[in-house]
Amino acid sequence: MKIDPLLQPFLEGGRTLILDGGLATELEARGFDLNDPLWSGKILLEDPDAIKQLHYDYLVSGADCIITATYQTTFQGLMSRGLSHDEAAELMRLAVRLAIEARDSFWEVEANRKGRSRPLVAASVGPYGAFLADGSEYTGDYGLTTAELVDFHRPRWKLLANTEADFLMCETVPSLSEALAYRQLAQDEPKLRAALSFTFSDQFSISDGTKLMDFPLYLFDYANFISVGINCSNPKHLPTVIEQLQTLSELPIIAYPNSGEEWNSADHCWTGTTHPEEFGTAVREWRRMGAALIGGCCRTGPKHIRAISERLRKPDFH
Repeated sequence: MKIDPLLQPFLEGGRTLILDGGLATELEARGFDLNDPLWSGKILLEDPDAIKQLHYDYLVSGADCIITATYQTTFQGLMSRGLSHDEAAELMRLAVRLAIEARDSFWEVEANRKGRSRPLVAASVGPYGAFLADGSEYTGDYGLTTAELVDFHRPRWKLLANTEADFLMCETVPSLSEALAYRQLAQDEPKLRAALSFTFSDQFSISDGTKLMDFPLYLFDYANFISVGINCSNPKHLPTVIEQLQTLSELPIIAYPNSGEEWNSADHCWTGTTHPEEFGTAVREWRRMGAALIGGCCRTGPKHIRAISERLRKPDFH
């Protein structure tokens, strides 16, 4: 496994880097109304302290890395809401600062440092479909070329690459074309670190139907990619996905699926149930199979991350 120096303190000796859990869905669970195309970006505008508090709560629960509230924020989306270009840029920088401030506040407490490495901050880069807010982030059916996707993502990419975030988390990637766009952008920022995390429609294919084993091997060989994996997908897909990723890449594998509940797009609601303890137990299998960065996505919260931390940091786990 090729481990970037940034991740080395968390992964040495076979340890696990624990990611945070869902941001938007946890804000909803705390009573915030996110019925808006900006999703969690709406709370950035209305109550940024709530986002900072959630970041802090994830760190207390055991997260080694918190992901910023920039998934749904783009220049195009924010400017369509009436913000100027400069105001949109400042809002995205604010999202990174909130995470940095939460991390620094947590790390100032000496008791929080025991047995821990200084947590990381990843700047979220959501897919083009997140801007559209029409569900296409789970299909990748945009009708755009890779070059057009590069043009769309470049302004936010360059802005986030020049913040204090430790790396960019290109998450919920539904299509090979969008992944190739991110690779092109990474080549333009030689000092940048980035991770790629895909959504899967089943255990063999990402959301646009491309089979994982049909990916071009050069996709992951760019030096600034530090991790690759799966997020915002059903946990049942993870074992097979992890197994396949190990044959494609030497990079550490990311695994932060949804809770196991499923989104009913017709009724606009989640169905099924989830229990943090069961989720925490499942992560032990993912770790043994090779996942190295593990957390949760939609419908997971601090209790899920605490359960992960308790399972994977047990002295007898290996």
